[in-house]
Amino acid sequence: MKEITLRQVEVIRAVMLRGTISGAAEHLGVSAPGISRLVKHTEESLGIRLFERRAGLFVPSVEAGPVFDQIREVYKGVENLQLALDSLQKGEDVRLAFASAPSVAQFIAARAIRAMRTRYPDLFIDLNILKIEETTDYLLLERGEFVIMSSPIRNPGIENEALAHGKIVAILPEGHRLAGRDTVSVHDLAGEPLIGVDPSDPYGSIVARPFRDAGLPLRQSMRGRFAQTVVSLVRHGLGVALIDEFSVAEVYMPGLVRVPLAEEAPITIYVVSKKGRSLSNFAEFGIRQFRRELAEAHKHWTRPGSPASGEREA
Repeated sequence: MKEITLRQVEVIRAVMLRGTISGAAEHLGVSAPGISRLVKHTEESLGIRLFERRAGLFVPSVEAGPVFDQIREVYKGVENLQLALDSLQKGEDVRLAFASAPSVAQFIAARAIRAMRTRYPDLFIDLNILKIEETTDYLLLERGEFVIMSSPIRNPGIENEALAHGKIVAILPEGHRLAGRDTVSVHDLAGEPLIGVDPSDPYGSIVARPFRDAGLPLRQSMRGRFAQTVVSLVRHGLGVALIDEFSVAEVYMPGLVRVPLAEEAPITIYVVSKKGRSLSNFAEFGIRQFRRELAEAHKHWTRPGSPASGEREA
């Protein structure tokens, strides 16, 4: 039994739509003689008269009616497929769920989501803010595709990938006696009212490490659970703090001065996901945006004239 090719189907449909060989050729962007030969060859090879010639027009023959019905269905399916692809490319009727540690969520997440929204304008985004102890269940129960964290998750069912490297910095209230310096040392901060996160918390341990490394006792006068809380307390003049640079990555932060530490105090940001889970294109794109925004924030911090210079924010 002779089979029909997709090219033959395409040509038959073009003749059916336009009614002439020249019109079909124009529709497909090819030469008219080629269309004429292919139609003739198709009819001969199938043993079916597809068209009747009436006053220069090609009219579908009665006996070929079921063939043309099927061709219409095929192209209707193709059009539906294209609509589905167009919707997918824009993110219509699609949900992306992911989470972030509070420190990264403060400023970086919004910038990454802005790029995601530009690429997928109709994508529904569900952003959760998680502490590290909430992350394992979130991923293993597949409530979201990935999490951005400042510490790796120690679980055999979880994968950790370093996404960016940054530094711990000092934040001071505007007008503080140390605010005009290019750098400050933990020794300078040791006598100040120190605001921090519980050092038994993984994030709290990271920002307390410069004091431990310097052999200084950690005497906190006040604690907050999240980096945003610490920032707010410092801005209101209640003390000083160490914090990761990404938590204070906004250009303008009135009432706050950011000063680099004299001591080396690195921090790594990780993207964490369930081992073996295939991420959606939306998730992969989102992770790339987080990587780009974190890198840009770090570059801004080290750029001359940036907050790293110790200059005050208006």
